Amino acid sequence: MTPPPCGVRLAGTGSKVPDRVLSNHDLEKILDTSDEWIVQRTGIRERRICDPETEGTFTLGRDALTAALADAGMVGSDLDLIVCGTCTGEMACPSVSCRIAAAVEATPAAAFDVTAACCGFVYSINIAESLIRSGRFRSVGVIGVDAMSSIIDYDDRSVSILFGDAAGAAVLVRDDDPGRGCIYQRMHADGSGWESLYIPRREREVPEHDRDNPIRLGHLRMNGREVFRFAVTRFRETVEDALAGTGLSVDDVSLFVCHQSNERIIAAAREKIGIPEEKMPVNIDRFGNSSAGSVGLLFDQLRKSGRCREGEIVCLVAFGGGMTWASSVWRI
Repeated sequence: MTPPPCGVRLAGTGSKVPDRVLSNHDLEKILDTSDEWIVQRTGIRERRICDPETEGTFTLGRDALTAALADAGMVGSDLDLIVCGTCTGEMACPSVSCRIAAAVEATPAAAFDVTAACCGFVYSINIAESLIRSGRFRSVGVIGVDAMSSIIDYDDRSVSILFGDAAGAAVLVRDDDPGRGCIYQRMHADGSGWESLYIPRREREVPEHDRDNPIRLGHLRMNGREVFRFAVTRFRETVEDALAGTGLSVDDVSLFVCHQSNERIIAAAREKIGIPEEKMPVNIDRFGNSSAGSVGLLFDQLRKSGRCREGEIVCLVAFGGGMTWASSVWRI
């Protein structure tokens, strides 16, 4: 039996960052770098870092979803499904989402993780929205979370200056208005570029050309030049595709909520497309690049500050390792 058409309502959002601040001045003490050098190249002044004894991907994701449920006026047992985008799960099994489901008392809700690096939140919210529209689920908790400090080699300047830890979450519910929710989405990947951003666990996973890389196994390795080129191109193409696919203009969109990778990348894409600076806000200066946590964190902060209101159109955009890129255009 085909379910009746429905929409999807964003019932609530939440986020969580660690209390510990790692500033550029802190990094100056352990690396050959400076605050001026980091700000000029990335726009980052500080980032949040977990206490490895008490915090991590699980605790950040749990707290973000708990906050989103409270914002929605719901409890864990109201959820039918939890989808968690992350690439820094503490264990291969169980999934981060299963542990979070137990922590918020969502059992027996289904739960699974999505590994799409920095696209984790956008991939996850697209999947969740589609499952609700299919009629299979009525309420879904979506989380984007990464504790990047757990996979960063702080002896290496190329990656340690960029990344921070954060989680963002949203609660989606079925709505009787079919015009509400995601009006356009795209998810893409090109695995041929995986060597530009990867986390090898064993020597055999390291390409021949990267064997002399001093970064330790189990830690993130990045070809900054290739990632920058990929991000600038795909970022612009993804936003332009979203506008063309919906027939919307920049003026029709209230906010472009974009992955916080590098302020130079964001500025380059914004200028090429012609988006006013106030429509593409940034928080990378205070939180760094938090991978899957980035879009959800910024989205929650914008909602809580009153900059994202009911009835407005918002475009979520992300790009990251894999290589992956994705968009999600919403009528809130």
